[in-house]
Amino acid sequence: MADGRCRVVIEGVSPEIDCGRFAIKRVTGEQVVVEADIYADGHDEVAAVLCYRRGGEESWIEIEMAPLVNDRWRASFPVSDLGRYEYTIVAWVDRFRTWEHDLEKRVAAGQDVSVDLRIGAELVSAAAARAPRADAVTLQGIAEQLDTNAAGALDAALAPELGELMWRYAPRDHAVSYDKALTVRVDPPLARFSAWYELFPRSTSPEPGRHGTLRDVERLLPYVSELGFDILYLPPIHPIGRQFRKGRNNTTDPDIDDPGSPWAIGGPEGGHKDVHPELGTLEDVRHLADAARERGIALALDIAFQSSPDHPYVASNTSWFRARPDGTIQYAENPPKKYQDIYPFDFESDDWQAMWDELTDVVRHWCKQGVRVFRVDNPHTKPFAFWESLIATIKGEYPETIFLSEAFTRPKVMARLAKVGFTQSYTYFTWRNTRWELEEYLTQLTRTELQEYFRPNFWPNTPDILPEHLQFGGRPMFIARLVLAATLSSNYGIYGPAFELQEHQPLAPGREEYLDSEKYEIRRWDLERPDSLREVITLVNRIRREHPALQRNDTLQFHPTDNDQLIAYTKRDESGDVVLTVVNLDPHHTQSGWVDLQIQDLGIDPHEVFQVHDLLGGGHYLWSGYRNFVQLDPQAMPAHIFHVRRHVRTEQDFDYFM
Repeated sequence: MADGRCRVVIEGVSPEIDCGRFAIKRVTGEQVVVEADIYADGHDEVAAVLCYRRGGEESWIEIEMAPLVNDRWRASFPVSDLGRYEYTIVAWVDRFRTWEHDLEKRVAAGQDVSVDLRIGAELVSAAAARAPRADAVTLQGIAEQLDTNAAGALDAALAPELGELMWRYAPRDHAVSYDKALTVRVDPPLARFSAWYELFPRSTSPEPGRHGTLRDVERLLPYVSELGFDILYLPPIHPIGRQFRKGRNNTTDPDIDDPGSPWAIGGPEGGHKDVHPELGTLEDVRHLADAARERGIALALDIAFQSSPDHPYVASNTSWFRARPDGTIQYAENPPKKYQDIYPFDFESDDWQAMWDELTDVVRHWCKQGVRVFRVDNPHTKPFAFWESLIATIKGEYPETIFLSEAFTRPKVMARLAKVGFTQSYTYFTWRNTRWELEEYLTQLTRTELQEYFRPNFWPNTPDILPEHLQFGGRPMFIARLVLAATLSSNYGIYGPAFELQEHQPLAPGREEYLDSEKYEIRRWDLERPDSLREVITLVNRIRREHPALQRNDTLQFHPTDNDQLIAYTKRDESGDVVLTVVNLDPHHTQSGWVDLQIQDLGIDPHEVFQVHDLLGGGHYLWSGYRNFVQLDPQAMPAHIFHVRRHVRTEQDFDYFM
């Protein structure tokens, strides 16, 4: 039976995901801000502490919580180490503060407080019994002073110094602890702010007709670095099966020299722990990872848990695959699409535990080669419990590891994958085009509980997806989607060189697949083409690195415009950095309108002139008030990325308008 003397209620704790079932996410150096409703019956004062500790530690660190309004309390704690932290709340009726508060009112009313001082003496004496010697002597002296109502007793009772000592040592009779310890998963800063570049290694050879290698990829590291990307992502680098190999444009009738899909993993040369012989060796992987790291680039590999019919698993672990009534193994399908070159694993196999262990060891194997970032293919087609186990195991051994979930599926499924441990997640950004769609979606991602555990990663294109707007929007649409992805989300990526070279021909009208898709053939890319978006991408990534406001999502704020073809939004940082982005969503026509800024939220006086510097176009403008005019010609540049700063008048002001 609960102790009926425990009168404090703790509820409405935030952040808390699914009653504490899942962890919230932060990166090293961030603060975890915790709030809760904390109250008791009657008029007694309540005290509360936020308790936190590093995962695995026994003792808690306490931080006093501060009241806000309506019995809402808040405190925060820092997370400095990778891994897991825990936090909870303890609260109690604070007898000393209640006594102190009542004493002040009685004194103000001119009442006799001699008995009240004796009550206070008992409270102070009880604290003295808990204090170390030096403070105990001080507290006991004050207790005697109050008990005898000696000279200066009232001043001593209400002195801040006594309040500080009592906070430290007063008994917490009948304290209430929140009924659970909540969890924080702490990742490296790259989890919060990253720019991904995807390329197919087999298409990187400088010599026509030769299969690209991992050494060729290494040769392109200066190019990737110059563009400003900090994660280089490679599709599967494993041996590719021969049976049912797909030919160009996904045909089921391949030519003898067609290389097949990298996602049809496994052949006589090996499986998920091996490298395609034409790409290189494990040593080449380690060398590439080291070379990339020296340039500030993390190497990311694809994890696709499926097998070709030629994979060694098919012969050695037949029970891991589902058999059909005719004795054949069930290949992958997404009706009406068929993937005869891929066998999915049967996660309901009786031998499921051995399969879980082996697939976990696949990831561990690549971690041992120096890889710490993984893009996971179609995780929504595997059990949530499997991913929760695998990610927890790997992050327990390599806490800096990052997992990106490639799950374009139902919202609740995507959210669950993030809850069970995926560090970042692909999103619906690729199909959000109108101002209303973008504002509604980003508000959901940044203003609801999702912000605590779902880190969005925006991709304008992928090898699987050539969205319709890129097929018909031309260069202005490619730039607009680049700017939107890179400034709306602190994590974004592109599939290149298809993106910077504006690859836009679909397989057929109404299809979102590329004609001559690199998934099924080796392509040659001319990175020096004069129409490349190389310079624009480099500039956008430099702006992201130089402006901390763009390295977070929680401060995103949309601003109304009187033209639905213009979308405007700001991000800001504690340092005072403020970035305003305005994008023309129409790739064909000049659009203009008035932007309504909530400038008071940006720290700007509505009556003062302020400066906006267009980081894309280079122009400087002096604005004032809430409403300001913008005009964007998509053929010149479809977006502004403004650095907003409070203005200090100089002689150069007049030069802006000369």
